[in-house]
Amino acid sequence: MTQAASAFRALHDGPGAFILPNPWDVGTARILAALGFKALATTSAGMAFALGIREGQATPDQVLDHCRSLVAATPLPVSADLEKGFGDSPESVAETISAAAATGLAGGSIEDHTGDPDRPIYPFDLAVDRIAAAVEAARAVPGDFVLTARCENLLWGRDDLDDTIRRLQAFEAAGADVLYAPGLYDLETIRTVCSAVTRPVNVVMGMPGATFDADELAAAGVRRISVGSALARRAYGAFIEAAREMAGEGSFRFAHRAMGFAEIEGHFAARGP
Repeated sequence: MTQAASAFRALHDGPGAFILPNPWDVGTARILAALGFKALATTSAGMAFALGIREGQATPDQVLDHCRSLVAATPLPVSADLEKGFGDSPESVAETISAAAATGLAGGSIEDHTGDPDRPIYPFDLAVDRIAAAVEAARAVPGDFVLTARCENLLWGRDDLDDTIRRLQAFEAAGADVLYAPGLYDLETIRTVCSAVTRPVNVVMGMPGATFDADELAAAGVRRISVGSALARRAYGAFIEAAREMAGEGSFRFAHRAMGFAEIEGHFAARGP
């Protein structure tokens, strides 16, 4: 796994931007690997959907078990969406990173969203202290671990770009390897964020609103492009649409759009039974 972590870090050195897709189980991880992607990232929402729970309700053991299964699914490096970590304090974040690294992950992200809708974003100093603790823990693990620091302002009603950049810059100063502010809404804003920091920036596509292709994002300064829960939501959307057709109409027209066995299984052929 040290080799995978080193390969993951090298992807961030460029040139250009690479796509980091987000599988939610072993099968989707293996399909993405067969399609030629160079690294994978978990999706906390996709994992939760597969468990039949809401995002943020998974236990630490469930999260770590999920990470182990995706790490073992392919030879590719895997980065994990670790949400806020397994607690609010810097110490709990450090413990999260140590436990996550022990699963064989090549990296992971910690966000400044509290999980509490009444106070959704950690105060600035605490948010920075949490990232500093995560960095210290990441540097202490055997091998390498690419730490991504996330500012969640734009997803939680705090449309304050100045504060978002201030937080990302502070996370960079604390030692974060990758910076990430989900919800950036246009190329000019993305360009502004990328030019305000010196570490690689991750941008998520697949959220409601404008989408841009990889070349456009690379030209704006983006180094890494993820899709979060978008693949899982697309798949669950198709499933629910088909189920509603059966429940509401008693028809099965959806099956005409189903992919055949041979095409699906072709993605798993290299791994054997």
